[in-house]
Amino acid sequence: MNPDFDTIKRRFEMIGFNKAFEHAVNVAVQAAKTDLSVLVTGESGVGKENIPKIIHAYSDRKNKNYIAVNCGAIPEGTIDSELFGHEKGAFTGALDKRSGYFEDADGGTIFLDEVADLPLATQVRLLRVLESGEYIRVGSSKVQKTNVRVVAATNVDIADRINKGKFRLDLYYRLCSVPIRMPALRERQEDILPLFVKFASDFSAKYHSPIISLTDDAKEELKRYGWPGNIRQLKNVTEQMSLIEEDRLVNAERLKPYLTSPTSNLPVLAHTETDAFEQFRWDTMKVISDLSKEIVELKKQLNKIQASNNSHTVLPDAFSDMAMSYPDKGIRMSRIEDEEVRDLPEAVDYLEVSDGGKPKQHPHEHLAPEEDDEEIIPLSEMEKRAIEKALRRHEGSRKLAAKDLDISERTLYRKIDLYGLE
Repeated sequence: MNPDFDTIKRRFEMIGFNKAFEHAVNVAVQAAKTDLSVLVTGESGVGKENIPKIIHAYSDRKNKNYIAVNCGAIPEGTIDSELFGHEKGAFTGALDKRSGYFEDADGGTIFLDEVADLPLATQVRLLRVLESGEYIRVGSSKVQKTNVRVVAATNVDIADRINKGKFRLDLYYRLCSVPIRMPALRERQEDILPLFVKFASDFSAKYHSPIISLTDDAKEELKRYGWPGNIRQLKNVTEQMSLIEEDRLVNAERLKPYLTSPTSNLPVLAHTETDAFEQFRWDTMKVISDLSKEIVELKKQLNKIQASNNSHTVLPDAFSDMAMSYPDKGIRMSRIEDEEVRDLPEAVDYLEVSDGGKPKQHPHEHLAPEEDDEEIIPLSEMEKRAIEKALRRHEGSRKLAAKDLDISERTLYRKIDLYGLE
């Protein structure tokens, strides 16, 4: 016998009277009776994480493990190990054998949130699990079996990812045996005020303060707003008002400042930071471009100086190789690879280019930069500052910071480790 809708809402602390919302929950209960894979779609903040919990709770697997995995939060280099486990010595740092989530969830349910962020190689492994229940640990050749119910979720346009070759069509069909769409909050007009009342009551109890309430004009304003952040944004707005407002009855005028998008709060600051970093990138690449024509000749000159005065100063080969890879025209202004950035400041310390293109010799038989009124900041320090700024701007989100810096998330992790950043 299926549980009634009110029972499910109470159990999972869900609020809603919208027909599309009710349909999504009912489909989840029906799907729980089967072992079919489920794909939950919907915008960020609509409550997609409740669907796999409902499916697991009303399935025959309810007494087994339920594991939720945020695929977008795991670095590409470790995602296979996290999902499927690894053998001792499979890679640097693999000191012991480790089981993965698919092994730990055997007999139960695994929820793959942000599944569209999985690398293509991992998608192949996941497809094999869905088709045959088989997987192989990283660093092993032994095939293992698992009996896991997979529920996946995404807030992106899967069709667009498939068209761009970033998501496998066959994997999509395997995951989407039962599709469930969670409606956006703006589609649930009748649920906005009940949700607000629920959150206001929760925060009143949490902060031991009188419950916040709205005037009629404020209620209309709340329903007219578009809610790009959906239920999560409504909850945050309610908490902010519960903490800030002295008058516990809030009208429309006092409500409006809380109903803003992330970019509208600090448009000038966000624009300035982005422009500053872009300028840094272009300036850095311009320096490399200007130096590239002179590096080969400078190395020849330095080797001549070494031969004549027995100096130990030698331009590193890595720097010379790097210079050869940057012609003075048609430079790709997208990113600087790890080895190139790491070698550049070390090599620049050895030389200072004069107007004639020849190095100047230090009195102690080493080349040293000519003193200038303006402090010269090493490129490595500039890069470190840029990474720190990006991490601060995105509150520590490495995924967003990497996107802002136009580098891969894996590269950002190496940079953070290189510079000792937290």
